[in-house]
Amino acid sequence: MSDNKDLEETLKFLPRFDDKGLIPCICTCAKSGEVLMFAFMNQESLNKTIETSQAHYYSRSRKCLWHKGKTSGYTQKVLEMRTDCDQDCIWIKVEINTPEGKETDKISCHTGRKTCFYRKLELKPDPNDKQKMYFINTD
Repeated sequence: MSDNKDLEETLKFLPRFDDKGLIPCICTCAKSGEVLMFAFMNQESLNKTIETSQAHYYSRSRKCLWHKGKTSGYTQKVLEMRTDCDQDCIWIKVEINTPEGKETDKISCHTGRKTCFYRKLELKPDPNDKQKMYFINTD
């Protein structure tokens, strides 16, 4: 047991943001368990997510609140939210809503893929360069 027993055993939600005011968030498909994406939340996006049951993140590149799917229509309905033992990471399980009129697969990645984790790192050297590892596209 660590020195953070009070934090680890409390039933109070006490998210621990980093020095930039951010907390990592892992997003998975509620149905399949597949990891869809990783993003950051700040206090505002976390509050908005809890308030609306829609995933909101903080865009570090744009430096603003980001409602997932606002532009594409592929919003994420939050079905479950968890935090880790020391409350410095969030895990949300979502259902991806497909926009009306779209007949494509559910999309979470800005590249148009279901998941942002579409590359698999092969744990053996690249046959052409023994110093490098290589990726296999999994979609």
